Amino acid sequence: MLPDTHLPAHRERVAACRVHCTETRILHKLFSVIPHQFLHLSRSPCWYQKYDGNRSSDPYGTNAYALYAKRLQTILEEMRQGFWARLQLRKGHQYRLRCLPHFYIIGQPKCGTTDLYDRLRLHPNIQFSVIKEPHWWTRKRFGIVRLKEPFHQPFPVEDYLDLFDLAAQNIQDNHRGDTELEAGWMDPILTGEASASTMWDNSAWSYFYDNVTNTEPPVLIQDFIHSIQPRAKFIVMLRDPVERLYSDYLYFVIANKSVEDFNDKVNESLQMFESCLQGSSLRSCAYNTTFANTLPVRLQVGLYVVYLWDWLSVFHLDQFLILRLEDHAANISQSMRLVYTFLGLGPLSDEQAASITHKQASNSRRPEDCSLGPMLPHTRQLLLDFYRLYNQKLSQVLANNAYLWET
Repeated sequence: MLPDTHLPAHRERVAACRVHCTETRILHKLFSVIPHQFLHLSRSPCWYQKYDGNRSSDPYGTNAYALYAKRLQTILEEMRQGFWARLQLRKGHQYRLRCLPHFYIIGQPKCGTTDLYDRLRLHPNIQFSVIKEPHWWTRKRFGIVRLKEPFHQPFPVEDYLDLFDLAAQNIQDNHRGDTELEAGWMDPILTGEASASTMWDNSAWSYFYDNVTNTEPPVLIQDFIHSIQPRAKFIVMLRDPVERLYSDYLYFVIANKSVEDFNDKVNESLQMFESCLQGSSLRSCAYNTTFANTLPVRLQVGLYVVYLWDWLSVFHLDQFLILRLEDHAANISQSMRLVYTFLGLGPLSDEQAASITHKQASNSRRPEDCSLGPMLPHTRQLLLDFYRLYNQKLSQVLANNAYLWET
């Protein structure tokens, strides 16, 4: 049974000193790099940062992302080519343009975020991070490179900012002096990133805060994003959680996949989740890192309303565009128009719009997985029963019965 959960004005914080001291240290590090105000000439959150390196140093030589993503080397080389020419000299010091995302595609996995990303990156005024899913806010800043592996050294925020340097270079190329400011000109480029873990994954909290709150995280990803970008925009793609879970299983399970195996894993996961709710709160079961790592399938990712409640406790609903994959797939033109309007993007030419709309769908199911067919009917019924109450709560929050997924 769904616990009596409501949307508070703001989540109640646990007043443990260690929690607040830790939070303060993190914010201090962020604000030592990221300013409180950004450039007026850019719609994206950009600023000039002092650069102390010299011509013999490699500006990207220590970037931690490059150690684990070899394909990034080619992109970094391209970024190096224009790096020194774009440094600004002011009062004897060199400055580089830095940018954060103007908008985030924050979730959910297996709900069409890759397809949206691939279409949106074709827009001439959109510049994504050079890696689709940096996972910095949820994982890399804690040193999580791959889930269920030992922690590595945390990735500095500077390494995350490096991923937006191509966008920053394009924005800087558009600036032509103070005349634009006088004329009300503003650079049209919008920066974005598409880590589908941002909405739901707070796996590191129990390690980071030494479990001082026992069962629930005292501070979530959205708290830190809000502290530096209170006006950020977020795009969320959702899907019938029953179908999402099956797609998740087919994508992440490597060997011995079958509808019977999926049924067994679902049964075991449902029993485990029900046992968790017997002694813990819904939020605790959704965010419990140890518990989540033991579930045979990721039931908790489909608890959309639980995560949305927490996001809406710090951001306004009008800062979110929430789309259903079912609607996106049925009418891509309409879906993309909603995205353009939400981001305040200007109209496209007919040729540009057609190239985005008619692009082949991305990240569709692998042929070998399609051969398995749909899940078993009684597996579907079990999951329909499990998610029904959560979907009802979600439809109430969004005032839209489409999120019941009853048809």
